[in-house]
Amino acid sequence: MTIWPPKRDDLKRPAYRSLAERLEEAIEAGELRSGDRLPTHRQLAYDLGLSVQTVSRAYEELIRRGVIGGEVGRGTFVRAAIDETRIPYRAESHYGSIIELSILKPVCEDLHIDLMRQALGRLATDLPPTAVTSFRPSGALRRYQSASLRWLRHCGLDPRPQSLLLTNGATPAMTIALMSAAAPGDLVVTEELGHHTLKPLAGYLGLRLKGLPIDADGIVPDAFEATCRNTAVKALYLMPSGLSPSAVTMPIERREALVALARRHDVLIIENDAWGPLDPDRPPPIAHLAPERTAYFTSMTKCIMPGLRLGFLIIPETLESAAANRHLVTNWMATALVAEIATGWIDDGTADRLVAWQRRALGERNRMAANVLHGLSFAASPNGMHVWLPLPAPWTESTFVAHARLHGVAVAPGSSFEISNPQAHPGVRICLGAEGRQAFLSGLEILARLARSRPEPALLGL
Repeated sequence: MTIWPPKRDDLKRPAYRSLAERLEEAIEAGELRSGDRLPTHRQLAYDLGLSVQTVSRAYEELIRRGVIGGEVGRGTFVRAAIDETRIPYRAESHYGSIIELSILKPVCEDLHIDLMRQALGRLATDLPPTAVTSFRPSGALRRYQSASLRWLRHCGLDPRPQSLLLTNGATPAMTIALMSAAAPGDLVVTEELGHHTLKPLAGYLGLRLKGLPIDADGIVPDAFEATCRNTAVKALYLMPSGLSPSAVTMPIERREALVALARRHDVLIIENDAWGPLDPDRPPPIAHLAPERTAYFTSMTKCIMPGLRLGFLIIPETLESAAANRHLVTNWMATALVAEIATGWIDDGTADRLVAWQRRALGERNRMAANVLHGLSFAASPNGMHVWLPLPAPWTESTFVAHARLHGVAVAPGSSFEISNPQAHPGVRICLGAEGRQAFLSGLEILARLARSRPEPALLGL
């Protein structure tokens, strides 16, 4: 089956979006490759019977996503199939036309919408003046500190108040942690199958990044120590509690081994615990084992609901001043209105109830996945938000993702998470929370059937 060029009858309304999707699918399937020149706007419009404006809008959308690029006087070209500007999930505007199993979200139902409406209604009648009038973090956010510290106890930490920074979610916290722990030119090491935004962020900050080999327990300690012996390592970035693409929950012995090596070689640790208290049976955070050298961050976005963008960054005492200054110049402060809602929910128990609800919902989704994927090799954690599916031969990531798209399902290829060892772990990430129960089950069954079958020769390039 040929994806590119599409036929006019294959395009759905709005045509510009459908055309952009077809071109992106052709790139992921390997029909279009990095450096290929695309037809001019006018030529493609003529070939497909579309307006030039429609084609231009499709190209503009793909340029925005980083899929293609224009060069003055030369034309429009395909960029790398996977590069630092691309995200491993589909834009939310695609919902409805495809089963979305590529974006990492908690399960949300009408309950969450109703609770947010109630919270906004409360603010309408009981709004603290400081939430809208304070311009400095010390004035606007002081009232939320004690509730935030109580929340962090659910994550296994009891930090000093001075070490806490409130942020607009996990991503600003990660940025501040990296900027505080390392300077341009410093080396940061992490899992070779790591966080999808870490690689571009490190590049923007001028940091060198190296992926280290992993096994079923996470980063291999011998590989970490060998790197430390051969070169100066400034920071170790970890996702030890199920968040990594390979769904590894690092056991306490591995955490202790890495902490001992970090102390021996004087390496700072950055711990990404974005899921927070979703897994009640996980080992203590690394920040609990080594508070003197660990910058830890979590948020309420993944464990409660996407719109509750409040993050918590715990900084070791030696970096407190640097982190506070970098937070000011990059974010200034967390949004007080969101912090007000989160604090209210922590105080009245709503946050605890929503975490318990999310654990049950994700537990059910994981049991469904285990049942549908029975007999296939996969990795997951009991309350985790995704499943890692290694791909059996002769599947490749690009052909599996393309086949899944053709069958109406979006998944994230493992190449989106590779740090420095391409195709060391070929597979796809299947997210469990973005769709309703029935759509999720249908998408999962499609993926399981594909994994048990063989790809069409046309999409293998045979």
